[in-house]
Amino acid sequence: MAAVSSSSLLRRLRPGLPAAVVVSTAVLGTALTAVPPAGAGAAYPAVAPAPGGAAAPVADPTGTVSPPTSTPSTPSTTPFPPSPPTNLTATQVRTTSVTLTWTAATRGCCPVVGYDITYYQAFDDVIYSLSLGDVTTTTITNYIQPGRQYSFRVSARDGDGRRSAATDALTVVTPVTDTGPDTTPPSAPQNLTVGEVTGSTATLSWAPSTDNVGVLGYNVYRFDGWFTSTLVATVPGTTYTGPLPPSTPLRTLYYVRARDAAGNVSIASNTVTVPTTTTPPPPPPSTCRVTYRNQSEWAGGFVATVTVQNTGTAAVDGWIVMFGFPGDQQITNAWNATVGQTGATVTARNVDWNRVIAPDGSATFGFQGRWGASDAPPTGFSLNGAPCTVG
Repeated sequence: MAAVSSSSLLRRLRPGLPAAVVVSTAVLGTALTAVPPAGAGAAYPAVAPAPGGAAAPVADPTGTVSPPTSTPSTPSTTPFPPSPPTNLTATQVRTTSVTLTWTAATRGCCPVVGYDITYYQAFDDVIYSLSLGDVTTTTITNYIQPGRQYSFRVSARDGDGRRSAATDALTVVTPVTDTGPDTTPPSAPQNLTVGEVTGSTATLSWAPSTDNVGVLGYNVYRFDGWFTSTLVATVPGTTYTGPLPPSTPLRTLYYVRARDAAGNVSIASNTVTVPTTTTPPPPPPSTCRVTYRNQSEWAGGFVATVTVQNTGTAAVDGWIVMFGFPGDQQITNAWNATVGQTGATVTARNVDWNRVIAPDGSATFGFQGRWGASDAPPTGFSLNGAPCTVG
Protein backbone atom coordinates (compact mmCIF):
# COMPACT_ATOMS: atom_id res chain seq x y z
CA MET A 1 0.00 0.00 0.00
CA ALA A 2 1.30 3.46 -0.83
CA ALA A 3 2.48 5.61 2.05
CA VAL A 4 -0.02 8.10 3.44
CA SER A 5 1.20 11.36 4.90
CA SER A 6 -0.15 14.15 7.02
CA SER A 7 1.44 17.40 8.11
CA SER A 8 1.04 19.98 10.82
CA LEU A 9 2.74 23.13 11.99
CA LEU A 10 3.13 24.36 15.56
CA ARG A 11 5.29 26.65 17.65
CA ARG A 12 8.02 25.18 19.80
CA LEU A 13 8.99 26.10 23.33
CA ARG A 14 11.71 28.58 24.15
CA PRO A 15 13.25 28.69 27.63
CA GLY A 16 11.46 31.23 29.84
CA LEU A 17 8.87 32.12 27.20
CA PRO A 18 5.15 31.26 26.68
CA ALA A 19 4.12 27.69 25.95
CA ALA A 20 3.85 26.41 22.39
CA VAL A 21 0.58 26.90 20.54
CA VAL A 22 -0.74 25.09 17.48
CA VAL A 23 -1.03 27.50 14.56
CA SER A 24 -2.29 25.26 11.76
CA THR A 25 -3.06 21.63 11.02
CA ALA A 26 -3.79 19.67 7.87
CA VAL A 27 -4.40 15.94 8.08
CA LEU A 28 -4.93 13.39 5.39
CA GLY A 29 -6.23 9.94 6.31
CA THR A 30 -7.18 6.62 4.81
CA ALA A 31 -9.34 3.77 6.02
CA LEU A 32 -8.66 0.10 5.46
CA THR A 33 -11.45 -2.47 5.23
CA ALA A 34 -10.54 -5.97 6.39
CA VAL A 35 -12.22 -8.81 4.49
CA PRO A 36 -12.27 -12.17 6.31
CA PRO A 37 -10.77 -15.05 4.37
CA ALA A 38 -13.06 -17.67 2.94
CA GLY A 39 -13.51 -20.81 5.09
CA ALA A 40 -11.92 -24.15 4.26
CA GLY A 41 -12.54 -27.81 5.17
CA ALA A 42 -15.81 -29.82 5.62
CA ALA A 43 -19.01 -27.87 5.25
CA TYR A 44 -20.48 -28.36 8.76
CA PRO A 45 -23.22 -26.01 9.92
CA ALA A 46 -21.99 -22.84 11.63
CA VAL A 47 -22.12 -22.92 15.43
CA ALA A 48 -22.59 -19.79 17.56
CA PRO A 49 -19.99 -19.13 20.30
CA ALA A 50 -20.86 -20.31 23.80
CA PRO A 51 -21.50 -17.69 26.49
CA GLY A 52 -18.33 -15.96 27.63
CA GLY A 53 -16.76 -16.13 24.20
CA ALA A 54 -15.61 -19.81 24.27
CA ALA A 55 -16.38 -21.92 21.23
CA ALA A 56 -19.25 -24.40 21.71
CA PRO A 57 -18.67 -28.13 21.15
CA VAL A 58 -19.26 -29.21 17.57
CA ALA A 59 -21.34 -32.25 16.67
CA ASP A 60 -20.11 -34.25 13.71
CA PRO A 61 -22.46 -36.36 11.52
CA THR A 62 -21.88 -39.53 13.64
CA GLY A 63 -23.32 -37.85 16.74
CA THR A 64 -20.01 -37.69 18.61
CA VAL A 65 -19.39 -34.44 20.45
CA SER A 66 -15.82 -33.12 19.91
CA PRO A 67 -14.07 -30.52 22.09
CA PRO A 68 -12.98 -27.20 20.54
CA THR A 69 -9.97 -27.65 18.26
CA SER A 70 -8.18 -24.46 19.49
CA THR A 71 -8.30 -21.74 22.13
CA PRO A 72 -8.99 -18.21 20.86
CA SER A 73 -5.94 -15.95 21.14
CA THR A 74 -6.05 -12.59 22.91
CA PRO A 75 -4.46 -9.59 21.10
CA SER A 76 -1.21 -8.47 22.69
CA THR A 77 -1.55 -5.46 24.94
CA THR A 78 2.06 -5.34 26.13
CA PRO A 79 3.04 -1.66 25.70
CA PHE A 80 6.37 -2.13 23.90
CA PRO A 81 6.90 0.64 21.31
CA PRO A 82 9.14 0.17 18.28
CA SER A 83 12.85 0.86 18.50
CA PRO A 84 14.07 4.22 17.14
CA PRO A 85 15.04 4.33 13.44
CA THR A 86 18.79 4.55 12.83
CA ASN A 87 21.25 5.99 10.32
CA LEU A 88 19.23 9.11 9.50
CA THR A 89 20.97 10.71 6.49
CA ALA A 90 20.31 13.53 4.02
CA THR A 91 21.04 11.96 0.64
CA GLN A 92 20.23 15.14 -1.31
CA VAL A 93 20.00 18.78 -0.20
CA ARG A 94 18.70 21.31 -2.72
CA THR A 95 17.46 24.90 -2.50
CA THR A 96 13.84 23.93 -1.79
CA SER A 97 13.95 20.23 -0.85
CA VAL A 98 15.76 17.77 1.41
CA THR A 99 15.73 14.01 0.79
CA LEU A 100 16.07 11.85 3.93
CA THR A 101 16.75 8.12 4.32
CA TRP A 102 16.96 5.96 7.44
CA THR A 103 17.18 2.34 8.55
CA ALA A 104 13.83 0.86 9.51
CA ALA A 105 12.87 0.55 13.16
CA THR A 106 12.47 -2.86 14.84
CA ARG A 107 8.91 -3.69 15.89
CA GLY A 108 7.95 -3.83 19.55
CA CYS A 109 4.71 -5.58 20.48
CA CYS A 110 3.12 -4.67 17.14
CA PRO A 111 4.22 -4.15 13.56
CA VAL A 112 5.58 -0.76 12.51
CA VAL A 113 3.07 0.99 10.25
CA GLY A 114 4.74 4.36 9.66
CA TYR A 115 7.13 7.12 10.63
CA ASP A 116 6.74 10.67 11.94
CA ILE A 117 9.17 13.44 10.98
CA THR A 118 9.56 16.72 12.84
CA TYR A 119 11.77 19.54 11.58
CA TYR A 120 12.38 23.22 12.16
CA GLN A 121 14.42 26.10 10.81
CA ALA A 122 17.28 27.18 13.03
CA PHE A 123 16.61 30.24 15.21
CA ASP A 124 12.87 30.10 14.57
CA ASP A 125 10.01 29.05 16.85
CA VAL A 126 7.92 26.96 14.43
CA ILE A 127 8.05 23.15 14.27
CA TYR A 128 6.81 21.33 11.17
CA SER A 129 5.67 17.71 11.26
CA LEU A 130 5.02 15.04 8.65
CA SER A 131 3.46 11.55 9.03
CA LEU A 132 4.38 8.83 6.54
CA GLY A 133 3.52 5.20 5.89
CA ASP A 134 5.96 2.30 6.22
CA VAL A 135 8.79 3.80 4.13
CA THR A 136 12.45 4.55 4.79
CA THR A 137 12.96 7.55 2.52
CA THR A 138 11.12 10.76 1.70
CA THR A 139 11.70 14.13 0.05
CA ILE A 140 10.52 17.13 2.08
CA THR A 141 9.58 20.32 0.22
CA ASN A 142 7.14 22.11 2.54
CA TYR A 143 8.65 25.29 4.05
CA ILE A 144 12.16 24.51 2.71
CA GLN A 145 13.88 27.69 1.45
CA PRO A 146 17.32 28.48 -0.07
CA GLY A 147 20.21 29.35 2.24
CA ARG A 148 18.46 28.17 5.43
CA GLN A 149 19.43 25.75 8.20
CA TYR A 150 17.07 22.91 9.20
CA SER A 151 17.14 20.11 11.79
CA PHE A 152 15.25 16.83 11.31
CA ARG A 153 14.23 13.94 13.63
CA VAL A 154 12.39 10.70 12.78
CA SER A 155 10.40 8.34 15.05
CA ALA A 156 8.57 5.06 14.30
CA ARG A 157 4.85 4.41 14.90
CA ASP A 158 2.98 1.09 15.33
CA GLY A 159 -0.65 0.29 14.55
CA ASP A 160 -1.83 1.13 18.09
CA GLY A 161 -0.26 4.58 17.96
CA ARG A 162 2.81 3.78 20.09
CA ARG A 163 5.83 5.84 19.01
CA SER A 164 9.51 5.16 19.39
CA ALA A 165 12.03 7.62 20.69
CA ALA A 166 13.24 10.01 17.97
CA THR A 167 16.57 9.83 16.20
CA ASP A 168 19.30 12.32 17.01
CA ALA A 169 18.83 15.62 15.15
CA LEU A 170 20.23 15.79 11.62
CA THR A 171 21.17 19.37 10.66
CA VAL A 172 21.63 20.59 7.07
CA VAL A 173 21.88 23.95 5.32
CA THR A 174 20.34 24.44 1.87
CA PRO A 175 22.37 26.02 -0.98
CA VAL A 176 21.38 29.34 -2.55
CA THR A 177 21.37 27.84 -6.07
CA ASP A 178 21.08 24.37 -7.60
CA THR A 179 22.67 25.27 -10.94
CA GLY A 180 25.48 27.73 -10.21
CA PRO A 181 29.19 26.95 -10.31
CA ASP A 182 29.28 26.70 -6.50
CA THR A 183 26.46 24.90 -4.67
CA THR A 184 28.50 23.74 -1.65
CA PRO A 185 28.24 25.80 1.56
CA PRO A 186 31.29 26.38 3.79
CA SER A 187 31.82 24.33 6.93
CA ALA A 188 30.42 25.67 10.19
CA PRO A 189 32.62 27.98 12.30
CA GLN A 190 33.70 26.19 15.47
CA ASN A 191 34.29 27.19 19.11
CA LEU A 192 32.67 30.62 19.18
CA THR A 193 33.74 32.25 22.44
CA VAL A 194 33.48 35.63 24.18
CA GLY A 195 36.89 37.20 24.82
CA GLU A 196 37.67 40.65 26.18
CA VAL A 197 34.67 42.58 27.55
CA THR A 198 34.96 46.29 28.38
CA GLY A 199 32.40 48.71 29.71
CA SER A 200 30.99 49.18 26.21
CA THR A 201 32.30 46.43 23.90
CA ALA A 202 32.81 42.67 23.68
CA THR A 203 35.07 40.62 21.41
CA LEU A 204 33.96 37.36 19.80
CA SER A 205 36.35 34.85 18.23
CA TRP A 206 35.98 31.48 16.47
CA ALA A 207 37.92 28.85 14.53
CA PRO A 208 37.98 29.35 10.73
CA SER A 209 35.70 27.56 8.29
CA THR A 210 36.71 25.77 5.08
CA ASP A 211 35.09 25.82 1.64
CA ASN A 212 35.57 23.99 -1.67
CA VAL A 213 36.17 27.35 -3.42
CA GLY A 214 36.99 29.79 -0.64
CA VAL A 215 35.49 31.51 2.40
CA LEU A 216 34.64 35.13 1.59
CA GLY A 217 33.86 36.21 5.16
CA TYR A 218 31.73 35.66 8.23
CA ASN A 219 28.28 36.96 9.16
CA VAL A 220 27.78 37.75 12.86
CA TYR A 221 24.18 37.59 14.11
CA ARG A 222 22.38 38.64 17.28
CA PHE A 223 19.47 36.35 18.23
CA ASP A 224 16.64 37.24 20.64
CA GLY A 225 16.11 33.63 21.80
CA TRP A 226 12.70 33.50 20.14
CA PHE A 227 12.61 33.92 16.35
CA THR A 228 14.42 37.15 15.35
CA SER A 229 18.03 37.15 14.14
CA THR A 230 19.76 40.43 13.24
CA LEU A 231 22.90 40.60 11.09
CA VAL A 232 25.18 42.90 13.07
CA ALA A 233 28.43 42.64 11.08
CA THR A 234 30.23 40.96 8.19
CA VAL A 235 33.95 40.51 8.85
CA PRO A 236 36.80 39.01 6.81
CA GLY A 237 38.57 37.32 9.74
CA THR A 238 37.68 35.21 12.75
CA THR A 239 37.14 37.97 15.34
CA TYR A 240 34.52 40.65 15.87
CA THR A 241 34.46 43.48 18.42
CA GLY A 242 31.14 45.23 18.80
CA PRO A 243 29.09 47.30 21.25
CA LEU A 244 27.36 45.60 24.13
CA PRO A 245 23.71 44.95 23.22
CA PRO A 246 20.88 46.77 25.05
CA SER A 247 19.06 44.93 27.82
CA THR A 248 15.74 43.42 26.67
CA PRO A 249 13.10 41.11 28.20
CA LEU A 250 14.29 38.40 25.81
CA ARG A 251 17.60 36.58 25.68
CA THR A 252 20.55 37.99 23.72
CA LEU A 253 22.64 35.36 21.94
CA TYR A 254 25.26 35.62 19.21
CA TYR A 255 26.21 33.15 16.49
CA VAL A 256 28.35 33.18 13.33
CA ARG A 257 27.98 31.77 9.80
CA ALA A 258 30.68 31.51 7.13
CA ARG A 259 29.87 32.80 3.65
CA ASP A 260 31.40 32.10 0.24
CA ALA A 261 31.50 34.24 -2.92
CA ALA A 262 28.39 32.55 -4.35
CA GLY A 263 26.33 33.58 -1.30
CA ASN A 264 26.15 30.10 0.28
CA VAL A 265 26.13 30.25 4.08
CA SER A 266 27.31 27.60 6.51
CA ILE A 267 25.54 25.88 9.35
CA ALA A 268 25.63 28.23 12.33
CA SER A 269 28.26 28.08 15.02
CA ASN A 270 27.37 27.50 18.64
CA THR A 271 25.70 30.43 20.41
CA VAL A 272 27.20 32.59 23.16
CA THR A 273 25.76 35.20 25.52
CA VAL A 274 27.23 38.71 25.64
CA PRO A 275 26.72 41.05 28.61
CA THR A 276 24.12 43.74 28.02
CA THR A 277 24.03 47.45 28.70
CA THR A 278 21.01 49.43 29.87
CA THR A 279 21.60 52.30 27.43
CA PRO A 280 22.64 51.64 23.84
CA PRO A 281 25.96 53.32 23.02
CA PRO A 282 26.00 55.95 20.26
CA PRO A 283 27.11 54.67 16.87
CA PRO A 284 30.86 55.04 16.34
CA PRO A 285 32.01 57.73 13.92
CA SER A 286 32.62 56.61 10.38
CA THR A 287 36.24 55.73 9.64
CA CYS A 288 35.89 55.11 5.91
CA ARG A 289 34.87 56.91 2.74
CA VAL A 290 33.76 55.14 -0.45
CA THR A 291 33.74 56.59 -3.95
CA TYR A 292 31.77 54.80 -6.71
CA ARG A 293 32.61 55.73 -10.30
CA ASN A 294 30.80 54.54 -13.41
CA GLN A 295 33.79 54.42 -15.80
CA SER A 296 31.74 53.58 -18.88
CA GLU A 297 28.20 52.60 -19.74
CA TRP A 298 26.43 51.27 -22.80
CA ALA A 299 23.07 49.69 -23.55
CA GLY A 300 23.00 46.60 -21.38
CA GLY A 301 26.49 46.91 -19.88
CA PHE A 302 28.80 48.99 -17.70
CA VAL A 303 32.24 49.17 -16.04
CA ALA A 304 32.58 50.68 -12.53
CA THR A 305 35.27 51.19 -9.89
CA VAL A 306 34.97 51.46 -6.11
CA THR A 307 37.60 53.23 -3.99
CA VAL A 308 37.52 52.71 -0.23
CA GLN A 309 39.56 55.15 1.89
CA ASN A 310 40.60 54.55 5.49
CA THR A 311 39.82 57.81 7.34
CA GLY A 312 40.59 56.36 10.77
CA THR A 313 43.82 56.40 12.78
CA ALA A 314 44.49 52.64 12.70
CA ALA A 315 45.31 50.43 9.73
CA VAL A 316 42.57 48.19 8.34
CA ASP A 317 44.00 44.66 8.14
CA GLY A 318 41.62 42.73 5.92
CA TRP A 319 38.49 44.34 4.50
CA ILE A 320 35.02 43.53 3.21
CA VAL A 321 33.01 46.21 1.41
CA MET A 322 29.25 45.67 1.07
CA PHE A 323 26.67 47.65 -0.90
CA GLY A 324 23.39 47.18 -2.73
CA PHE A 325 22.50 48.03 -6.31
CA PRO A 326 19.34 50.16 -6.57
CA GLY A 327 18.84 48.96 -10.17
CA ASP A 328 18.93 45.51 -11.77
CA GLN A 329 22.71 45.38 -12.29
CA GLN A 330 24.48 42.01 -12.29
CA ILE A 331 28.27 41.78 -11.96
CA THR A 332 29.91 39.45 -14.51
CA ASN A 333 33.61 39.78 -13.60
CA ALA A 334 35.82 41.78 -11.23
CA TRP A 335 39.44 42.68 -10.49
CA ASN A 336 41.51 43.71 -7.44
CA ALA A 337 38.93 42.03 -5.12
CA THR A 338 36.96 38.83 -4.71
CA VAL A 339 33.41 39.90 -5.50
CA GLY A 340 30.17 37.99 -4.90
CA GLN A 341 26.56 39.03 -5.48
CA THR A 342 23.31 37.71 -3.94
CA GLY A 343 20.26 39.46 -5.35
CA ALA A 344 21.06 43.18 -5.22
CA THR A 345 23.66 42.80 -2.43
CA VAL A 346 27.34 42.88 -3.43
CA THR A 347 30.20 41.72 -1.19
CA ALA A 348 33.81 42.54 -2.14
CA ARG A 349 36.76 41.14 -0.18
CA ASN A 350 40.41 42.13 -0.43
CA VAL A 351 42.97 40.05 -2.29
CA ASP A 352 46.32 39.24 -0.67
CA TRP A 353 48.29 42.21 -1.96
CA ASN A 354 45.79 44.94 -0.91
CA ARG A 355 44.49 43.48 2.36
CA VAL A 356 46.00 46.30 4.50
CA ILE A 357 44.74 49.89 4.12
CA ALA A 358 46.92 52.32 6.07
CA PRO A 359 45.45 55.43 7.74
CA ASP A 360 44.60 57.93 4.96
CA GLY A 361 45.30 55.13 2.48
CA SER A 362 42.87 53.59 0.02
CA ALA A 363 42.19 50.51 -2.08
CA THR A 364 40.39 50.42 -5.43
CA PHE A 365 38.65 47.52 -7.15
CA GLY A 366 36.55 47.35 -10.28
CA PHE A 367 34.03 45.20 -12.07
CA GLN A 368 32.09 44.80 -15.28
CA GLY A 369 28.39 44.02 -15.37
CA ARG A 370 25.12 44.05 -17.24
CA TRP A 371 21.86 45.90 -16.67
CA GLY A 372 18.40 46.16 -18.21
CA ALA A 373 16.08 48.67 -16.57
CA SER A 374 18.46 50.82 -14.47
CA ASP A 375 22.18 51.36 -13.90
CA ALA A 376 21.72 53.79 -10.99
CA PRO A 377 24.77 53.94 -8.67
CA PRO A 378 24.55 52.55 -5.11
CA THR A 379 24.30 55.07 -2.28
CA GLY A 380 25.13 53.06 0.85
CA PHE A 381 28.41 51.27 1.62
CA SER A 382 29.93 49.53 4.64
CA LEU A 383 33.46 48.52 5.51
CA ASN A 384 33.73 45.44 7.77
CA GLY A 385 30.15 46.00 8.88
CA ALA A 386 30.52 49.72 9.73
CA PRO A 387 28.81 52.34 7.51
CA CYS A 388 30.99 54.59 5.36
CA THR A 389 30.47 58.11 4.09
CA VAL A 390 29.98 58.36 0.34
CA GLY A 391 31.69 60.85 -1.93
